[in-house]
Amino acid sequence: MDWWQTLPYKISPYLIQINGFGIRYYSLMYLVAFASVYLLIRYRLTRENHPWTMEMIQDFLIWAALGVILGGRLGYVLFYNLPYYAAHPLEIFLPFSFSNGVRFTGITGMSFHGGLIGVATVFALFCRKHRINLWSFSDLIVPAVPLGYFFGRLGNFFNGELFGTPTTLPWGMLFPADPTRTLRHPSQLYEAFFEGIVLFVLLWTFRNRPWARHRIFALYLTGYGMFRFFIEFVRQPDAHLETVALGMTMGQILCGIMVLTGMAIGAYTRLRRPPAP
Repeated sequence: MDWWQTLPYKISPYLIQINGFGIRYYSLMYLVAFASVYLLIRYRLTRENHPWTMEMIQDFLIWAALGVILGGRLGYVLFYNLPYYAAHPLEIFLPFSFSNGVRFTGITGMSFHGGLIGVATVFALFCRKHRINLWSFSDLIVPAVPLGYFFGRLGNFFNGELFGTPTTLPWGMLFPADPTRTLRHPSQLYEAFFEGIVLFVLLWTFRNRPWARHRIFALYLTGYGMFRFFIEFVRQPDAHLETVALGMTMGQILCGIMVLTGMAIGAYTRLRRPPAP
């Protein structure tokens, strides 16, 4: 067996751990992701002509962080495990399991699509509060976002979670959380590359093209949705959600909605004349 096939066994999910409590790389990657988005937006404000201040961006990122956390958690509850959390509502936001006694588990389970809905909601509220053109503001913010996904998916890999389906390909890996000890697709790394690096390069390249004005969010939704839809074919779904409808996983259904929404927004922005920022 090649050395990389057992790599997940050699990576501790903890940066520091004392008496069962510790700092996970997963949590650290969330911080790095937000930092990368912040630095990229700051770079654009110093190099490009935008009417907003860094103080306003800092204010928005606080809103966005809350949207990601609340939306991601509620999205996981609603989309992926509603029956369980309906029976155990205290576990939605408390880091304890109350099944078979009280046990510390941490907050486990976040949904990307829930986080997206959460951020989109606070994005619209923020723009309305500050009387900002939503599409112009999204042209500034959105190109920086996919690089954050790169670090987030690395966090999933370090955590040994969200691995893929069994494979015989030479880059398959063994994951400690898999009781079958089967070589599996490192789907977290696929997502880090396509949803993170490739999508970032595309949006960053297009960010100042005249034809892309007010259409960056539509490109983001369509691009992410398509990448994630196909990666879902090799991503192991939750045991209780093998398929949801038409042979598709919940992730594929939500990504299909993303693609359709992106196409609809693209058509809408194409038909209307963009107002001034």
